[in-house]
Amino acid sequence: MSLGGPMGRQVDLTLLQKLVQINWLLIVLISLIAGVGFAMLYSAANGSIDPWASRQMVRFGAGLGLMLLIGLIDIRAWLRHAYLIYAAALLLLGAVEVMGVVGMGARRWVDLGLFQLQPSEVMKIAMVLALARFYHSLPLEEMGRIRWLIVPAVLILVPVALVMRQPDLGTAVLLLATATAMLLLAGVRLWKFAVAGGAVLAAIPLAWRFMLHGYQKDRVLTYLNPERDPLGAGYHIMQSKIALGSGGLFGKGFMQGTQSHLAFLPERQTDFIFTMLAEEFGLVGCLCLLGLYVLVIAYGYAIAVRSRSLFGRLLASGVISTFFLYVFINMAMVMGLIPVVGVPLPLVSYGGTSMMSLLIGFGLVLSVYVHRDVVISRRPSYGD
Repeated sequence: MSLGGPMGRQVDLTLLQKLVQINWLLIVLISLIAGVGFAMLYSAANGSIDPWASRQMVRFGAGLGLMLLIGLIDIRAWLRHAYLIYAAALLLLGAVEVMGVVGMGARRWVDLGLFQLQPSEVMKIAMVLALARFYHSLPLEEMGRIRWLIVPAVLILVPVALVMRQPDLGTAVLLLATATAMLLLAGVRLWKFAVAGGAVLAAIPLAWRFMLHGYQKDRVLTYLNPERDPLGAGYHIMQSKIALGSGGLFGKGFMQGTQSHLAFLPERQTDFIFTMLAEEFGLVGCLCLLGLYVLVIAYGYAIAVRSRSLFGRLLASGVISTFFLYVFINMAMVMGLIPVVGVPLPLVSYGGTSMMSLLIGFGLVLSVYVHRDVVISRRPSYGD
């Protein structure tokens, strides 16, 4: 063992040794899921690689290279710069208010010239980094103290409020759910979540009256009764259910889906791409994709458990929890189990920022795995 700096120690690894340490099986599983996405985007364009599949392939290739690069960077560098990354993501969210690009009735993107960036997607990973650093710096005996919930509450609620203003209810819910999972993993007591849950329930009437937009209320009412407006607010979910059921056990065949290819199914390349998969490949195809997701999630949590540092465990767990919530919310949404909230199916739905942010997150998971034996001192983060 040799000293690796003031924040911990590790066995010195050369670049070649780090490349050997990279978890290549996880990369293969991620690539297989992305491959399913390429095929479905090809089908969504009626047998054409343009406009969706080709762009998604380029983005995935670039994201894969970035993921490997991030995986090779010392985990202590991510610890040192966690708050800086969070601050940058928060500034980007603030920039949406000033110079955001409006699309589909919402102001969620910032035009950077070469591409449009959705800062809320960046914040999903930045918040995980910031919370992991904060709780890593606390002594174990201080974890349960109420006063140590003030800083995490600010780290969570400020971006959630900015995202709600865009408005983007789905991403705001995802941020809150990821943060809740991380607080649980950090050791916050369950009774505090019960109190917070009670406060949320008590605030629902006020949120319904003063915070939710008209279309968001329609989504909730449509979830409770899709038939109330079958040609309006209920159209999306009713067509989704029809497509899900029509696929049967083995599906209608690749590019043979009627709901999607006859344009009954809306947003088939983004939010409802799982429905198109179900129609073309049936229950068996859905279970195969679900199996790949389960393997990635299980593998990710196994990587988290193997890390010797609390920062590494929380970082990997937070990223994988975000990935799990993406999968759960999208699949539950298209099945009508929860209201439609506009969350993409990870690595499958068309979208640049969401794919890149997930691959950056997986790069951090790879970094945790490569540097799993690094021992990082637990001292107040403000002194680092």
